[in-house]
Amino acid sequence: MVVYITSQGARIEKEGRRLIVHGKDFKQTLFASHLEQIVLFGNVSITAPAMHVLFWKDIDTVFLRKDGSYVGRLAMQEPANATLRKRQFALCDDLDFRLRLGRSVVLAKILNQATVLARIKRARNKPQALVAANNIRELARGLERATTCDALRGIEGKAAAIYFPHLQLGFTKDWGFRKRVRRPPTDPVNCVLSFLYTLLTNRCHAAIRRAGLDPQPGILHDLSYGRASLPLDLVEEFRALLADTLTLSLFNMSMLHKDDFESPKPVQPEPVLTEEDRKNENLKKVLSDPVGAISESGSTQSVAEEDCGDPEGENELPQEPSRAILLTKNAIKTVISAFSQKMETTFHHPHANREMTYGEAIVYQARQLRRVIDGSAESYAPLTLR
Repeated sequence: MVVYITSQGARIEKEGRRLIVHGKDFKQTLFASHLEQIVLFGNVSITAPAMHVLFWKDIDTVFLRKDGSYVGRLAMQEPANATLRKRQFALCDDLDFRLRLGRSVVLAKILNQATVLARIKRARNKPQALVAANNIRELARGLERATTCDALRGIEGKAAAIYFPHLQLGFTKDWGFRKRVRRPPTDPVNCVLSFLYTLLTNRCHAAIRRAGLDPQPGILHDLSYGRASLPLDLVEEFRALLADTLTLSLFNMSMLHKDDFESPKPVQPEPVLTEEDRKNENLKKVLSDPVGAISESGSTQSVAEEDCGDPEGENELPQEPSRAILLTKNAIKTVISAFSQKMETTFHHPHANREMTYGEAIVYQARQLRRVIDGSAESYAPLTLR
């Protein structure tokens, strides 16, 4: 079970063998044995005893800002299979392996994009969507000729350049969406896409850990300082099938409206201090610093506070803050609820040849990745649907 806690000021405590979420006007009981992941938005605190339970039960705990952008996660114990981890890092330098598996990742991603456009053509009678889908399928044929991962990423980029401008044809109203913009999202559709991609990537991260894999070394995505690259590989085949189709449904079924989006509040300028004010401020710092640890610049900020890197690179400060679009508090709850229901939706998995939920499919694919990485399977069969 995955639990999302969005209530600001909520606190998670341990009571007996249970975790209790205390909110301003609610109290919720969580059974640790049923939890796979907890996702915390904004100002949600965890007591030390509750944190011990999360570590003991190896529950993936993710911290997001109020707007859903990624902050970090509790660092759990590293995967126990040291031999498998060693093999993962060794495969980072095996260009033939990376190319073979990378082809499967990109192929699944762009074929699923073509599937979404073909569905738009059928549902909305938009012939140009089918033309775009066929153009993407034509690009897919060039994957076999790619001889480097950069070439694979080039084809992936060309497909995206066709796909996103035509995705707008699937909406019943014009929401100002013309292309993929994420830093920051500047229209409601991009806002929802970014939010859902974050939720989906974190589900993939949890699945990678459940499969016993180290999330840092990727296949298509290179090793990068502080970044979990393997979940970014796994999420690719699910973006169009889950996040993009859900975004279309949220808008077309009128679950989201214009008042569900807002612009960030402008940053208030700091008050101008007089020379006398500065002297008084410095005196307060001196009097409150019994060990003389104030730096030469007068800052008491720690190194950790000064350099808070963004693990996934998705949360850069807006270049034009006035254009940024955010989900409101109630809209976040709406999207989370729809996403949770989507994860519990069942479908027929073509490779497993059985019914499963989309949430289970993510775990199934992560375990497939493990079998390819540990050498027990020759090839990876990504999830593609028609």
